[in-house]
Amino acid sequence: MKTEPEGNDTKISVRDKILFTAHDLFYSTGFRATGVDTLIKVSKVTKVTFYRHFPSKSLLILAYLHYRHEIWIDWFESTLHRHLVEGKVPSDAIPATLYEWFISPEFHGCAFINASAEAKSEDIESEIKAICRNHKGETKKIIASLTKIADARVVNEIMLLIDGAIIHAQMGMDSETVINVLKTGVERLTCR
Repeated sequence: MKTEPEGNDTKISVRDKILFTAHDLFYSTGFRATGVDTLIKVSKVTKVTFYRHFPSKSLLILAYLHYRHEIWIDWFESTLHRHLVEGKVPSDAIPATLYEWFISPEFHGCAFINASAEAKSEDIESEIKAICRNHKGETKKIIASLTKIADARVVNEIMLLIDGAIIHAQMGMDSETVINVLKTGVERLTCR
């Protein structure tokens, strides 16, 4: 799941440079632990340039969450689709998709679960939580659409299993063990 365009020939805007930097720092360490001075230093922009593009850290947090949603949803949908096209049933395709993410060196859990946990400290708590709910809702829609699971209750239960698996993988539990438990749970839900 790339956060920046590939290749050195691609010029990115200053705004995107700040956003990509914020993405990497917010996702790996959280937005509470990442100060504006750090963002400016790592982005290699001036304070004036930073504030011209993002007049407040709150606006940057919201931009980060929208951006993270876009890249993660695109990745999730294409990866789940690939596993289903390869002939995997949903109880194999969903865990296989998440396993690819869990073993990635860039995996730091769900940015939206993390953001929800940090939201209390921000003056934009309600906006953060709305974006997080939207992300989870869209994830459920993709699962229902691609797997052809029509029962909303089953999709909701699968989503809870997925969120639990993400948290356990983030806590450092063995990814294969987490995935096997997820697979068993999805099998039980889809074989009713």
